[in-house]
Amino acid sequence: MKKTLQILLPLALGIGILWWYISGFTADQWKSVKKALHQADYTLVIISLFLGLLSHLIRAWRWKYLLIPITGKTPRNINLVLAVGISYLINLGIPRSGEVARAGTLAKYEQLPFNKVMGTVIAERVADMIMLGLFVLLGFFLEMKKLSTFLKPYFSEQWILGGGFLLLTGLAGIISVFKARQSNKQFVRKTADFLHGILQGAMNIFHMKHKSIFLLETLLIWGLYLMMLQVVLLAFPETLKLSFGAIIFTFVAGSLSIVVSNGGIGTYPVFVTSALSLFGVPRSTGFAFSTVMWTSQTLLLIIMGIISLILLPVVNRKPSPAEANT
Repeated sequence: MKKTLQILLPLALGIGILWWYISGFTADQWKSVKKALHQADYTLVIISLFLGLLSHLIRAWRWKYLLIPITGKTPRNINLVLAVGISYLINLGIPRSGEVARAGTLAKYEQLPFNKVMGTVIAERVADMIMLGLFVLLGFFLEMKKLSTFLKPYFSEQWILGGGFLLLTGLAGIISVFKARQSNKQFVRKTADFLHGILQGAMNIFHMKHKSIFLLETLLIWGLYLMMLQVVLLAFPETLKLSFGAIIFTFVAGSLSIVVSNGGIGTYPVFVTSALSLFGVPRSTGFAFSTVMWTSQTLLLIIMGIISLILLPVVNRKPSPAEANT
């Protein structure tokens, strides 16, 4: 029941927001949407897909630099890529569960401790949140008035107080884990050791040898994310000459939409169209762009995920005794 709600509630929210938004479209606006879709340069959309695929591959390779120090083993590149592909697919169904699946998949096929692998996934997400925060700050700097208006609902006093409470709770939890590892009760000690492994993996980002490579690949990933969006903006005549600040603004809006519903289902077109409208882009063009952008990248994730599910057991198949002796 809980898992069903985890899937259906964000999905229903996203679809509800989209239905509410497009219900205000007039017949003329729908004609303009179709016209914009017809005029788009889909060669640029294909280029965007290649940029997206490259970002996913770099994400898989970046993960390795967190895993090696904490596990003492170098995972196979193919398993890293396939585990990332599976995580994207699962995230479209159950938000944020893909990260657990990614850690579990790699731990299973590379015979690594799940808690430490999960810790490295958390470390990755922390790095990504920092990058998103930097984009938000850059957006504020370039388009302060517009971006502050757009993000104001997300940064009310209640959110700030809630964030502070979560931070204090997290610190208390970390202290409790270290104390519980000294417990005389076996169950408490094993649970604490498991959580300590996760914490150790997450903190490994500060102790790994190849920090510069990790940082470079993080910048590449987020640079490619931005380029994916910018290339598709170039595919529409009415979004050709947007300022860099407007592009950053749109990128941040799209990133936030993914947090609200499963992979941005329903919310991505609404958030991005609303952002573009602040820069004079017609509602119809904004909706056409965001639909093409979201649909193309989501199809890429679905195809990548399905291929990963098929290939993973194949590339990790153990040879039979007869095959091993030949």
